Amino acid sequence: MGSLKELSMRRFLSRLRSVSSGNRGAILVEMALVIPVLVTILIGAFWMGRAVSIYQALERAAREGARVGIAPACALCGSASATDAQISNAVNDALTAASLDAKNPGLQIVIARNQPLDAGDPVSYQSSGVQVTVSYPVRLNIPCTSQKATTINVSSSVSMRQEF
Repeated sequence: MGSLKELSMRRFLSRLRSVSSGNRGAILVEMALVIPVLVTILIGAFWMGRAVSIYQALERAAREGARVGIAPACALCGSASATDAQISNAVNDALTAASLDAKNPGLQIVIARNQPLDAGDPVSYQSSGVQVTVSYPVRLNIPCTSQKATTINVSSSVSMRQEF
């Protein structure tokens, strides 16, 4: 009886070896095809997360610039508002706080003043505001795609109303 069990175990192991040896090459080929796709998706997800993080930092910087733009320059000055340079400095300080390069040559800060913010609103003729738009270039490095070393401009715009 012991020899019959050994014989059937040997047959089972030999069949298992013959089946598994034929699949080894196919597994390696499938792995070689799938791994670059997975790595590309992983790196793409990283860069898209980075772009969203930069967008949120730009949103905060534009909001800070608009806040400085509508606030009085000083408490005793009356209605004197901040200059464009002060607004740009506030935006640059917020970008630096978010670990972004405020001296990037592609950085654009556009300040629009004294515009009605909503033409359809009956109260808008009594209010005007400041709109700050910040645009920042982000360079993507996604391997194995056509997006390698592509630069996209991420921008954010914030409007704040100043009521009289």
